[in-house]
Amino acid sequence: MTLISDLFWAYLVAITLLTITPGVDTLLVMRNTGRGGLRDGCVTSVGICSGLFIHATLSALGISLLLVETAWAFSALKWAGACYLVWLGIGSLRQALRRGDAPAAKDVTVARRKVGLAVSFREGLLSNVLNPKTALFYMALLPQFVDPAGNAFQQSLMLAGVHFLLAMLWQCGLAWVVVTFRSLGVNARVKRTLNGLTGGFFVAMGAKLAST
Repeated sequence: MTLISDLFWAYLVAITLLTITPGVDTLLVMRNTGRGGLRDGCVTSVGICSGLFIHATLSALGISLLLVETAWAFSALKWAGACYLVWLGIGSLRQALRRGDAPAAKDVTVARRKVGLAVSFREGLLSNVLNPKTALFYMALLPQFVDPAGNAFQQSLMLAGVHFLLAMLWQCGLAWVVVTFRSLGVNARVKRTLNGLTGGFFVAMGAKLAST
């Protein structure tokens, strides 16, 4: 029992540090919150965090290890993730290049409705599932906190559940901050600048991922 407790607290510290470290997930939640409000950001977070259970399942079944050891499979995952990041980045850059006055409140409401919750969920899920760094993390780190005397699959899902809760709290908190910041009044130029920075980061991360 002491061993399990020690393993759990060590995992909690490690996963908390990982969660609060800024990265692609953080920027995606912030971008989508700016696009469609708090609900958009939170649904994106649900998609991101749901991907953790997929990684945990693959890790427990040993598929992650096989994927990493198979050069072509890992390369395919890496290129898929890189292309998806570039695609997200191009979308943000297109928003940054848009000109014209800010739309009226009614127009903004209509624009937000065009981005369905399924789109936000899918963007978050694919961002996480297609991230080879997340697969490597779950393959290399998660087994370190699994008690070999217990059920590896159940423990992996439990640890992923803890990660899910922490990440949801953190990312939804970030979404709330973005919404609060927007309520203070942000002009169109600042919004375009933020979209440009986010898009540039996504494209750069995709290019870096493809080149490694």
